Amino acid sequence: METKIIRIDKDNYFNKILNYPAKVLNEGGLVAFPTETVYGLGANALDEDALLKIFEAKGRPADNPLIVHIANIDELDVLVEEYGLLEKKVISKFWPGPLTIIFKKKDIVPDIVTAGLDTVAIRMPSSKIARKLIELANIPLAAPSANLSGKPSPTVVDHVIEDLTGKIECIIDGGNCEVGLESTVLDLSGEIPTVLRPGGVTYEKLLEVIPNVIFDEALINKDMTPKSPGMKYVHYSPEAEVYILEYDELNSQKIFEINSLIKEKFINKKIGFMGSRQFVNKFNKNFTISLGNKEDLNEIASNLFNALRKFDEHDVEVVISESFKNEGMGVAIMNRLNKSAGYKTIKI
Repeated sequence: METKIIRIDKDNYFNKILNYPAKVLNEGGLVAFPTETVYGLGANALDEDALLKIFEAKGRPADNPLIVHIANIDELDVLVEEYGLLEKKVISKFWPGPLTIIFKKKDIVPDIVTAGLDTVAIRMPSSKIARKLIELANIPLAAPSANLSGKPSPTVVDHVIEDLTGKIECIIDGGNCEVGLESTVLDLSGEIPTVLRPGGVTYEKLLEVIPNVIFDEALINKDMTPKSPGMKYVHYSPEAEVYILEYDELNSQKIFEINSLIKEKFINKKIGFMGSRQFVNKFNKNFTISLGNKEDLNEIASNLFNALRKFDEHDVEVVISESFKNEGMGVAIMNRLNKSAGYKTIKI
């Protein structure tokens, strides 16, 4: 299959440039497109044949639900059962943006989207390119991340091209994604509002609107199966083994201990260090990738997936990642790091 790549200046483009990918979607094809979180792989959310192609292109298990993307509130009424004041309040505060909400679905939503559940995950992206594409196609788009299943989600178009060229009809190059981590997933279909996946909208921000919101226990208990779309299986994994370094402080003695332990544990392996600029500067005799300023967790998040991919490009065999505060955006960062590392840690 030939994959057409469409280059777009996200701040200055004519809508008609999106007519071709909109046509592909209406004809049952697949289009990778940028959002503010990561690149998504879109198909008509109401077309079962098109949806099957997503699972085939990604190598994604079919029992993993998909997130449906919409461009305006009117589309919500077509897809979900009646929703109440809380949902309207959350939508008013956080849409468009990096928040996915789980609703009770209508029968029009195919079971393949929801993995047979009676709920559907929906979000309205803030990316102008994504929303205009949905508007022009005039259909809701089911769209997981535009990568091969299990690999780090793509935040730059080169990684989409690497994974999906020859497997899909069209890739829209809209530049780098700003948030860099997938959306927060909030379940409002049950009695207690529950965060199933941390992301671009932090728990603290949700608390301002929903005082009784809680985290899904599966986010804390690694032995439980997550309910969130895209979180059920091994995810965010480069070819390299990833370990998370847990420490109290990094004085010269600790750095010596870390280097000694790693040399002993990973004999003849190419080691890479990843973390804040302040962290990796202490290990500059090794291959390092800085994610940004330790005090700016949004910057750290936006660079995380791209860094994990770069280690493979440089044939790094073992990645040692800094750990981050488990608060604010740090919750989402640590969730993705733990998934990438399979919860493997090195404690000093």
